[in-house]
Amino acid sequence: MTTDAAAAPAPVAGRLAFLDRFLAVWILLAMAAGLGLGRLVPGLGDALAGVTVTGVSLPIALGLLVMMYPVLAKVRYDRLDTVTRDRPLLLTSLVLNWVVGPALMFALAWIFLPDLPEYRTGLIIVGLARCIAMVVIWNDLACGDREAAAVLVALNSLFQVLAFAALGWFYLSVLPGRLGLEQTALDVSVWEIARSVLIFLGIPLLAGFLTRRLGEKARGRTWYETKLIPRIGPVALYGLLFTIVVLFALQGDAITSRPLDVARIALPLLAYFALMWAGSMAVGRAVGLDYPRTTTLAFTAAGNNFELAIAVAIATFGATSGQALAGVVGPLIEVPVLIGLVHVALAARRHFPASPEGSAHA
Repeated sequence: MTTDAAAAPAPVAGRLAFLDRFLAVWILLAMAAGLGLGRLVPGLGDALAGVTVTGVSLPIALGLLVMMYPVLAKVRYDRLDTVTRDRPLLLTSLVLNWVVGPALMFALAWIFLPDLPEYRTGLIIVGLARCIAMVVIWNDLACGDREAAAVLVALNSLFQVLAFAALGWFYLSVLPGRLGLEQTALDVSVWEIARSVLIFLGIPLLAGFLTRRLGEKARGRTWYETKLIPRIGPVALYGLLFTIVVLFALQGDAITSRPLDVARIALPLLAYFALMWAGSMAVGRAVGLDYPRTTTLAFTAAGNNFELAIAVAIATFGATSGQALAGVVGPLIEVPVLIGLVHVALAARRHFPASPEGSAHA
């Protein structure tokens, strides 16, 4: 979708491809189109939600797969061993994603929504669902390390299967009880989470790996990266915009009919994304990571798996519940905020030392 920023000083926007340069505009238009369709076309939301994959609308599932495939086809899988040996990156990512992130969302949910238990619970569920999908888009746009992103997303997926249900029990039942706060139960099976991971990460990851392996074997790496990748790269953007339109069309009526509730939910989300991203950038810089890997660390820590959070909220509390609405508001805030942070990351790139040979975003 993008190429590396030039070494010479230049405005950030000028270093981005045309589609990427105005991505914030396309995203806002897609969100507005989805909200408008959901509000103006009777029964559209029910029709889109009629067929689901692991609790997620089939059109959204298809959009996510299309969105992730081109980025994962760009990954140089023969370089993954350099990431798996990078213990500072892996350990820092695990701590940020599975200790700091859920704890921060729990605290913000209780600080901002002490009187709205349904929305509070929904936000806590969002905090537990670590990102395995859209993060590959934000990372790619910000010239992060694709190989590191692939490894961290896979690592998050594994921990999501192993830890999601246990953390849900801890943050909704155990910790509130210890603090004398209201408790909530979360009923979700490990298989449901594993199935979601296998579909939304496994399929595009396998497709991307096979595309690179077969393409390089047939025509060589130079042809693959200079001819094929530029052709399939923009498809990720189209998949992202399609997903956003469908997502907001599904919940357009709920969002537009309860603007004050949306605003209340948005405040802790804004604080969460800002704190997680900025804190992760600072931590990455402090432990000596270069710009590509620090950026990857920050976006994987700040993003959340909204499709899983929404599916769990709907399965446990119902499609019209406040918990489900909180899950839907998540991407409403996350998408424009993280695309804005892409530009902040690119502008901050000059403050990082040069990347070691071969580790930069290619």
